[in-house]
Amino acid sequence: MNEENFKICERLISSTYVRQGTDARKTLENRFRTLLEQKKWPDECWDEQSIEMILSELSIMDSNNFPHNCGVGERESRIASYLVAQRHYRFGHGIGRSGDITDIQPKAAGSSIVMKLTNAMATDALRRLGVPSVASAFVVPMATGMSLMLCMLTFRNLRPRAKFVIWPRIDQKSCFKSIITAGLEPVVIENRLEGDELCTDLAAIEKAIVDLGADKVVCVMTTTNCFTPRVPDSLPEVGELCKKFDIPHLVNNAYGAQSSKCMHLIQQAQRIGRIDAFVQSTDKNFLVPVGGAIIAGFDAKIVEKISKMYPGRASASPTIDLFITLLSLGYTEYKRLLKERKDLFAYLHQQMADCAQKHGERVLATKNNPISIGITLSSVPPETATGLGSMLFMRSISGVRVVARGVVQNVAGHEFRGFGSHCNNYPCNYLTAAAAVGITKADVDLFVKRLDKVLAKSNRLHPGGDKEPVPGNDVISDDKNEQLSAAVDQTVCAEQDVATIGANMVRKTVAS
Repeated sequence: MNEENFKICERLISSTYVRQGTDARKTLENRFRTLLEQKKWPDECWDEQSIEMILSELSIMDSNNFPHNCGVGERESRIASYLVAQRHYRFGHGIGRSGDITDIQPKAAGSSIVMKLTNAMATDALRRLGVPSVASAFVVPMATGMSLMLCMLTFRNLRPRAKFVIWPRIDQKSCFKSIITAGLEPVVIENRLEGDELCTDLAAIEKAIVDLGADKVVCVMTTTNCFTPRVPDSLPEVGELCKKFDIPHLVNNAYGAQSSKCMHLIQQAQRIGRIDAFVQSTDKNFLVPVGGAIIAGFDAKIVEKISKMYPGRASASPTIDLFITLLSLGYTEYKRLLKERKDLFAYLHQQMADCAQKHGERVLATKNNPISIGITLSSVPPETATGLGSMLFMRSISGVRVVARGVVQNVAGHEFRGFGSHCNNYPCNYLTAAAAVGITKADVDLFVKRLDKVLAKSNRLHPGGDKEPVPGNDVISDDKNEQLSAAVDQTVCAEQDVATIGANMVRKTVAS
């Protein structure tokens, strides 16, 4: 609706009513103009109707939605299913062009605007979350592992003699396989055990650089946060080594954007040393579906080189998801969620400590891991320890990792001893849980309640950790009671979720 159409509407209904509608429309247009001009993540959330209106108007700018468009090319964004078209807001051309994922498309002006705005908001988000000197960032429609691979391929192009990636070990297959898939050779640096924590072995990294030759190293790939007892790598010190030997430094920040500690480490490493790129998962940090990552760096030219390494156009889905979510939340609400996460991390730590002590276990002392918490499973035999994870999963508890000693895992032709524990021989079996963004107090309470029951049952089945299960009527009865209790707990959680959603809707209504 333009001014002329509004004036015509005054012939049909009272001009007073039309002006009210016009004012409401101008409010939305002013908000969108501010976004276009500032290209920053808005402080306050947008309501869903406003976001849908903007997406609808932008999609009209794509050629597949032109009223009289005649497409005779091989790729004309023809969508057979109405549901598919509706799911994508009729954006069908994707993002980027064959030469650069961040290029604009002549046939898709609306899609290109969404892409540019999302990349700008993602850059602003990283700055406001603790890395103020980041120069550039872009959303890529790949999860963390493939995004790390894209960065390594770019560094490999810039260092034709290099073929090695020095990698302080974390036991997550995708990170290791990203090196193999890039056609590079991993040099695994084992971690140092300090108390319960697994820390970066800086001396071993420097020795590997010297032994291999700096010009033969594609990059050093470090990690901010991972499953405890692994703690964030010593990024500033590694950054200094990379600066000293003139080697690219790639940071796997998959979980880290939600943690001020991890973001501070990145900023500090760049300040005193070197970081060429850092990668964060969109789903782990920004509450969107799996499938996207944000690649960022402190040199816009390096980030541009990485974007140009992506072959062909790309799906716009992760970009649209992040665009909608950043506007739906707003920076203020997201900061509230981060504070809530930090508070609940402390609460989860205390609840797990109390539960562990009750069953003769203890919380692992990993104060430098800001997201993941572990408890020992010393009373559980290694061969049955992982069964605890299954028992919790059957009780609708997801995300728990149970790590047993002595596991040997082959990953892409490489053998890892003690796989899952980030080292060859961790002193004990253990279980981990995480307080990630979006977690609620109800989640923590329900998890600890069911963990308590599972540990109690395990202790009955394996007293002393070295006896076989002795089935009996008491166990069968306990199973029935636990199933009934689980059903009641799920009902309570569902009611609490509804209450939370209602409260969020009220907040958004007040904000809008």
